[in-house]
Amino acid sequence: MGKPTGFLEFERALPQKDAVESRKSNYQEFVHSFSDEQLNTQAARCMNCGIPFCHSGCPLGNVIPEFNDAVYDGKWEEAYDILSSTNNFPEFTGRICPAPCESACVLGINKNPVAIEEIEKHIIEIAFKKGFVKPNKSFLKTGKKVAVVGSGPAGMAAAAQLNKAGHDVVVYERDDKVGGLLRYGIPDFKLDKSVIDRRVEVMKESGVEFRTNAEVGKNVPASELAEYDAVVLSGGSTIPRNLNIPGRELKGVHYAMEFLKQQNKRVGNSPIEVEEILATGKNVLVIGGGDTGSDCVGTSNRHGAKSVTQFELMPMPPQSRSEAMPWPTYPMLLKTTTSHEEGCNRHWSISTKSFLGDERGNLRAALVVDLAWETDALGRPTSFKEVEGSEREIPCELVTLAMGFLHPQQEGLLAELGVKLDPRGNVLATEGEYKTSTDNVFVAGDMRRGQSLVVWAISEGRECARKVDEFLMGSSVLESKEAVYATV
Repeated sequence: MGKPTGFLEFERALPQKDAVESRKSNYQEFVHSFSDEQLNTQAARCMNCGIPFCHSGCPLGNVIPEFNDAVYDGKWEEAYDILSSTNNFPEFTGRICPAPCESACVLGINKNPVAIEEIEKHIIEIAFKKGFVKPNKSFLKTGKKVAVVGSGPAGMAAAAQLNKAGHDVVVYERDDKVGGLLRYGIPDFKLDKSVIDRRVEVMKESGVEFRTNAEVGKNVPASELAEYDAVVLSGGSTIPRNLNIPGRELKGVHYAMEFLKQQNKRVGNSPIEVEEILATGKNVLVIGGGDTGSDCVGTSNRHGAKSVTQFELMPMPPQSRSEAMPWPTYPMLLKTTTSHEEGCNRHWSISTKSFLGDERGNLRAALVVDLAWETDALGRPTSFKEVEGSEREIPCELVTLAMGFLHPQQEGLLAELGVKLDPRGNVLATEGEYKTSTDNVFVAGDMRRGQSLVVWAISEGRECARKVDEFLMGSSVLESKEAVYATV
């Protein structure tokens, strides 16, 4: 490594952020960049650990020690080449990935892990500034045509890889702009949409065609896909989990994605064709303790909510690993996001029994109850019961349901293609093969594996593209992540 004793000499650090009151006044990204010296110091912390478990922690198999070494030596093009060999979109993962690679970092056994995610983001941003990111045009065309349905991270990754292999690729997107959940789910203050636009332009220059406002199975007939030699389904897991309790029909109770998508459209100057959902001056209740719930918290604070409260059914997670979460597995620890820093009343082990309204049908409160959880020998929650006498009302005029997603939309495209579904309602396809029950139709990302991470979506898009290439050509010019690692 660049500095063998770096992990002993330097502590983990992260870039400075704008002050809370300042960043709550807008929807811009607020995390600053490292100075050259800080970046060099953080890269120096990467150990010569022998077996880099960060590789197994990363679904993409990013070659992390090698790009850290290149960063330490100031070899920016080499760092970019190494990073981009396994990750098509480091500018996305460097901003919104929960960094399972850091959880698997060997240094993290007894110290704070290497700041891998931030280093990754810096590599790609420096690469764009220095002109290293260029269109990847294939001059040896195969004559094969592939349709990719869905332009989220899985679809974009599959399209980029298939285009690289020499196929003609058309991406269908039902919304007015490309990006899927990246565009209309992740708030702009976490992922500025110019970052997506910049990448889409590179892909267009590479030869990928994007068709927006094109929902296959609705305004685009599924029969149109018959003109392609292969089809990749990458529409995501879009059906949200509902909370079927009394009062669900009241005005003011919404799915989280309805709320978040509207705000992204406002920032992007796209038309909002339904009644607007605003948190301004309201007591907001966010039901669901994950990243989507956190995004609702940050957005509500920027709207100027009177108060923001977040509920989680499960008990409060621990702040450090327990016996049930041994290294290098990804631990379910207490996570305080930048949105939580901006103001939020957080409650764990709490259940919502009903929503209460006024005489006009508007939401006014939620009836809740505390839960007492039983745990197993390793401290993992197993069952719960309501705490007697803990029922109470929580005033709220807006509720966002952020409890995850069930499966992809099944009517329309999937029904017309006749693909088989698994017991959870996802498109059935074996991991590592990605082929559906329909001959030339493949599937990748959340539509196959269920709700997951952006980094998993990119990984599945890349691996699915390789299987499509094999299907079309008999063998593939696209390397697996294991093959890439062996050559770096």
